[in-house]
This record gives sequence, C-alpha cells and structure tokens, in this order.
Amino acid sequence: MYPTQTYNAIQKPSINDKNEIADFLLNHLDQFGDKKEDILKAIDFSVKDRASFGGFTMVARDKANIVGAVVVNETGMDGYIPENILVYIATHRDYRGKGLGKSLMKEAIDLAKGNIALHVEPNNPAKYLYEKLGFDNKYLEMRLNKTK
Repeated sequence: MYPTQTYNAIQKPSINDKNEIADFLLNHLDQFGDKKEDILKAIDFSVKDRASFGGFTMVARDKANIVGAVVVNETGMDGYIPENILVYIATHRDYRGKGLGKSLMKEAIDLAKGNIALHVEPNNPAKYLYEKLGFDNKYLEMRLNKTK
C-alpha cells in the first residue's frame, strides 16, 4: 500500500524524525491524543532512548509525507500482562477509509513479538477495526491518578 519504515533500538530515528512523527500523531489522533511530550516519551521508549524494554515506531509515507504512524512499547512482561502495548496508531485524516489503518495494524501485529494490549475509548471508531483484527475487551480498566 504505502512503504513503511520501522524504527527500533537498532534503527533509531533522528530528533527531527521523532518530532515529525510526534507532530503527525498530535495532529491526526484528534480528540484521542496526548500531549506532544507524552508522545515523544512513548517514541523514546520504543527505540530505547529512555530506560525501557524497547518496541518499535513505524511510519507509512506517501512520498515524503507521513500518512500513518504506529508506536508499540514492549512491557517486559508476559502472561498476566501482554508483552506489548500499542500506544498510538493514527492515519492521516485525508487517507482514512482506504484500508491504511488496517494495513498498519496488521504489519504492527506481525512485527510485535508476543501479545498486544491497547487502550481505546468506547466512542473511538477505530474500536471496530481492533475487534475485526481479534482484539477483545476482557477487562475494564480502572486508574488511580495521584495528584501532586
């Protein structure tokens, strides 16, 4: 479909690449995104530029422009917690509905070693893609956000 490039602990992105990917995700995750600094942390974890178990960041391009991006972090666990967490996936809003998201998900699933968890809001339209690809909702996530 569109050529992809994968970054990891061996094939690292430049600081410009990281910023381009983070800006893309910030822009195209819409209301389901995070702050740029958090996106950059996830990318850093995926390529082991921070103490982590690694993972990968993958981008799809149409010529020079990013049209899709995926960030997967390895958890260092297995069994009770999946080996990977899909932190971010986004497709360019002008490329949606053309199978790019599904293609990126399949490539990420093939690339990840072990099982994959992800968080998705109930009203996120991507939830249906995840279900078609075999993801299920076994648990209800609960969080305690400790304030300073």
